Amino acid sequence: MFTDFGHQGPYMGQMEAVLAGLAPGIPSVRLLCDAPAFDARASAYLLAALTAPFPADTVFLCVVDPGVGSPRRPLIMKADGRWYVGPDNGLLAIAARHASGGEWWEITWRPEHLSTSFHGRDLFAPVAAMLATGTMPEAAPCVPEAGVDWPDDLAEVIYVDAYGNLFTGLRAERMPAGADVEIAGHRPVRTRTFSDARPGELLWYANAHGLVEIAANQGSAAETLGAGVGTQLSIAPSA
Repeated sequence: MFTDFGHQGPYMGQMEAVLAGLAPGIPSVRLLCDAPAFDARASAYLLAALTAPFPADTVFLCVVDPGVGSPRRPLIMKADGRWYVGPDNGLLAIAARHASGGEWWEITWRPEHLSTSFHGRDLFAPVAAMLATGTMPEAAPCVPEAGVDWPDDLAEVIYVDAYGNLFTGLRAERMPAGADVEIAGHRPVRTRTFSDARPGELLWYANAHGLVEIAANQGSAAETLGAGVGTQLSIAPSA
């Protein structure tokens, strides 16, 4: 499950209850419940990075859906053998592109009761459970509409973790050799890990998810830089 619901409130528990009832015995994992709220674009780059290590036939229930109840389409996407269920707002687009394309279907199946504001519970969770148990719900092949014009890598902060570390939408493996990162008037030092920098010093490195991450050793890069989701950065030749 990948959502922007947060840890408080009934939403995650209600979706988990649906999954447990319709796909008993199949484990569900809270991959992320604090994706950037209402921000399908930033979340798309984060989703692509976090789902890459999972095995084939994993089903990802993806709900960052500020357009819930609107005409936006509900989708199934399959890429590199993994299944994704979520809205047609670009959330699934980058995972498909990084997998060199995906197969897409518009979900035409509807439950007996479908609320206007909680498709995560009423539509996407049942569909994810069907896929997890080997059943393809009623769906029609389609072409996604959102996210097709987004770049392959995003030079922005896409997530701030509890330590104030800044995940970016840049894949570290695609960074030019000897390049520096500039953000908020600063050039963090390039390191292998946190302890290669002095306490409090700004650094950037390839994080465990393969993304360029900006951090401060034993400190908060978000506070030091006054940065958050959407803060832009640039790549420059090493000084």
